[in-house]
Amino acid sequence: MVVRALNVAEKPSVAKAVAEILSGGGMRTREGRSVYNKIFEFEYTISGQPCFMSFTSVTGHLMELEFEERYRKWTSCDPADLYHAPVRKSVPSDKLPLQRTLQEEARRCSWLVLWLDCDREGENIAYEVVEICRSSNPRLNIWRARFSALIQRDIHHAVQNLTRPNPLFADAVDARQEIDLRIGASFTRFQTMLLGDSFVFPFAENDKRLVLSYGPCQFPTLGFVVERYWEIQAHQPEDFWTINCQYTSDEGNAKFNWKRGRLFDHLAAVLIYEMCVEEPLATVYEVTGKESRKNPPHPLNTVELQKRASRYFRMSSEQTMKVAEELYQAGFISYPRTETDSFPENFDLQVIVRQQVEHSVWGSYAERLLDSSTNLWRQPSNGGHDDKAHPPIHPTKYSGGESNWSNDHSRVYELVTRHFLACVSQPAIGYGTTALIDIAGEIFSASGLMITAKNYLEVYRFESWGGSTIPNFEVGQQFIPTSLTLDMGTTMPPPLLSEADLITLMDQAGIGTDATMHDHIKKLLDRCYATKDVNTRFSPTKLGEALVMAYDMMGYELWKPYLRAMMERDMKAVSDGTKTKAEVLESSLRQMKECFLDAKSQKMKMFEAMQLFFERTNRPLSDQQVGGEVVRNCSACNDADMVLRKRPDGKFMVGCLNYPHCRNATWLPNALLEASVSDEICNRCGPGAVYRIKFKFKQGEIPPQYATEHTGCVGGCDTILKELIEICGTGTRNISGSRPGGNRGTSNAQMNSRSAAQRGPPSHDQHPTSIRLDPVLCHCQQVCSLLTAQTENNRGRRFYRCAANNCDFFFSKPREPL
Repeated sequence: MVVRALNVAEKPSVAKAVAEILSGGGMRTREGRSVYNKIFEFEYTISGQPCFMSFTSVTGHLMELEFEERYRKWTSCDPADLYHAPVRKSVPSDKLPLQRTLQEEARRCSWLVLWLDCDREGENIAYEVVEICRSSNPRLNIWRARFSALIQRDIHHAVQNLTRPNPLFADAVDARQEIDLRIGASFTRFQTMLLGDSFVFPFAENDKRLVLSYGPCQFPTLGFVVERYWEIQAHQPEDFWTINCQYTSDEGNAKFNWKRGRLFDHLAAVLIYEMCVEEPLATVYEVTGKESRKNPPHPLNTVELQKRASRYFRMSSEQTMKVAEELYQAGFISYPRTETDSFPENFDLQVIVRQQVEHSVWGSYAERLLDSSTNLWRQPSNGGHDDKAHPPIHPTKYSGGESNWSNDHSRVYELVTRHFLACVSQPAIGYGTTALIDIAGEIFSASGLMITAKNYLEVYRFESWGGSTIPNFEVGQQFIPTSLTLDMGTTMPPPLLSEADLITLMDQAGIGTDATMHDHIKKLLDRCYATKDVNTRFSPTKLGEALVMAYDMMGYELWKPYLRAMMERDMKAVSDGTKTKAEVLESSLRQMKECFLDAKSQKMKMFEAMQLFFERTNRPLSDQQVGGEVVRNCSACNDADMVLRKRPDGKFMVGCLNYPHCRNATWLPNALLEASVSDEICNRCGPGAVYRIKFKFKQGEIPPQYATEHTGCVGGCDTILKELIEICGTGTRNISGSRPGGNRGTSNAQMNSRSAAQRGPPSHDQHPTSIRLDPVLCHCQQVCSLLTAQTENNRGRRFYRCAANNCDFFFSKPREPL
C-alpha cells in the first residue's frame, strides 16, 4: 500500500532543492494557500515502503509567543507584572495561509516528515508544524530527516534513515523565548516609560518616543563595547624609554630587543644607555636553533567563519551569515550554523577535496593533497566542540564562480574552501634561530625564522609566518653594533573592539549562540546604542554609554555577561535533559524579577546617568509613567491598572497607568509617611480585585484618636481613610476655582463624587455637607464633640466626631469665609 507523506522544510528554497533531488527533477508543482510556499509532488520509496510525497515549506517560525491581550499595551500593567503575566503561542495573521495549507495537506496524509534545520531552533519550528498538523490529523506518524547539506548524498541518506524529533531541543527554545520575552518587555517598558519623554534624544525619528530596548543578550554585548571604551578613556599615557640595537653584515640584518623591555624612569634609562655607549662591544654568549611548526586551523564552525570574514574581508557578521545561508541553500556549502569544529571519523574528506581539483586557482593544490607521495595530507585536528547536529562548514559542490554571485559570495565560498583544504594539510615547518648578546652587562636578543615547508600556507593565503632571517652567529663572537639608540615611546590604550574581538568575547562568555550572535550585534547598531567604523571597530553612543552607566551606578551588573551566560548554560541543560523547562523558567525569572524590582527602586540613578549626556525636556518628572504597585483595574478607561505611586514631593496617589489618556486618580492624605499595597483583597469593593493598602501616617499630623498604622481601601468603603482625607487634605494640585484646604475636587472622583451620588440627600447618619445650626448628633444619637485640627495643612479647621468614640461618625465643619 502506498503511504501518503507530507514533507515540510524550513524555507521554500530548501523544499524545492530537496524535492528536486529526491524526484530526480520529475516532481509536479501546485499552489498552496500561501503564494510563497508551493507544493511539490512525486513518488519515492523509503526503506522499501512506496510513498506519495507532498513537499512544502514554512518560512521560519510559524508561531509567535506573546502576552495575553490584557497585557500587550504598555500602559496596561506594571512592567513587573510581566514576569508572571499569562503568555500564549499562536499563529500570527500573516502565517494563517500556511497554517491552512498544512492542515489541509495533513488530513490526506498518514506520515509527516520534518525537514527543518537540524539545530535547536529548527527542532522548535518542527514541533510548531507538528502541533498544527495534528490539530487536523491526530493520527499522523511523525518522522525527522537529519541532513547537513543540500546534496544528493546527504539528502538520500537522511530520507532512508529517518528518526524521531527531539522534544528537549524544542523545550530549550521555548524556555529561551519566554525568558527573553518577559525580561526584554519588562526592562524595555521600564526604560522607555521612565526616560523616553524626559530627555532630548537627537536621533529620535519624527518626534516619536524613542524605544529604549533591553535584551538579555543585547545588553551584555553592549557592555563589552562600553567597557573597552571606558578602558580607553581611563588610560593615562606614560612615557617610557628603551634601548634598540641593530647589527648589519654581509649575511643580513639583525634587530636586537632589550631584555628589560622598557623603563619608565628616564634617568635610569639614560645611565644604562651611557654605560652601553661607553662599552659598546657586543659578545654573543648563546645561540639556539630548533625546528618549529605552525599548525593549520581547526575545521570551520560558525563563530570562526564570522570572525575570519570580519578580519580578512571586513565583512559584517550579519552579511557573512546572509551570504553563507544563500550559498548553503544553493548547495555550495554545508549548513553554516554549527558549533562543531571536528569531523567524525567516518566522514569522507577526500570526496570533498576531489571536487576541487578542477578549480583554476587551488585545483593543483587539491590534486597534490590526494597524491600520497607528497605526504601533504593530514587528518584534521579536533577543535573540541561538537553540537551533535552538523559537521563543520565545508564546500559541498565545486564552483569556479557563478554569474549571480556577488563579490561577497565569491569571498565566503573561497574562505570556506581554502579553510577546508588547509585543515586537511600538514603544518608549515620552519627553522628558528635565536641569538643572545651582552653589551656592558645588558642582555639583548634577536630571532629569525626560515620556512622550510609552507604546506597548508600554500593554499591558506589569509595567514603568513616568519620569513625573516638573521646572520649566522657563533658563541664568543664579538662585534660593534651598527646602531645603538635610546628611544622614547608612550604607552597606548587598547584599541576599540573589532567585530572579530566582540564575537570572541561573546563566544567566551556564552552570550547568544553561534546562530544569533550577529543578530545581537546588529541590534546594537539599529537601537543607536553603538556605532561601527570602516575598520569594523565599535564605539558606544551617548545613549548606550548612559544606559550601561545607569545600571552600573545601581550596583547590578546587568550589563555584564554572567547572568546571561548562566541562562545559556541552563538552556543547554534543558536540551541535554539534565534540567526541565519549568525549573529553568522558575529560577531564571525569579532572579531577573528581583533584579528588575531593585532597578526600579533605584530609577533616579537612571536620571542621574542620563543627565550627564542629554538635555532634559520640559516635562516634569512627576508625570513620568514609571509604574508602581497595582491596586485595581481602572474603572474609568477599563484599559489599564491603577497603581500606587509616590511623587518626588513625598505625596502619595493611586493613578491610572494610561495617563495622560486617562486622568483617573485618587489622592491620598498629606499626613502619609509610607504606603504599600498588601496581598489582601477588599471583600466589599469592585468590580474586580481591589487590593488594600498598608498606610503609615505621620504622628502629630493626624488626630490622636487615629492609629498611625492602618490597612485600608481606596475603593470607597473605607470611612477612616475618608475622614483623614477631610482632616489632612491630599497632595493633588490646586485647581482653579477650588476651595483651599483639603483640595478634594475632581482628583478624588472615584472615592468621593461617585459615592456622594450614590448617597443621595444627606441624613442624620450621613456626613453633612453644610453648616448645621442644631446640635450635631452621631450615629449613637449623642451630641458630638467639636474638635480642632492641628495638622499643618488643616490647622484651625473644626470637625465633629462621636464624643464616646463608640461609632465611626465624622463631620468636617466648612471653613468660615474670610
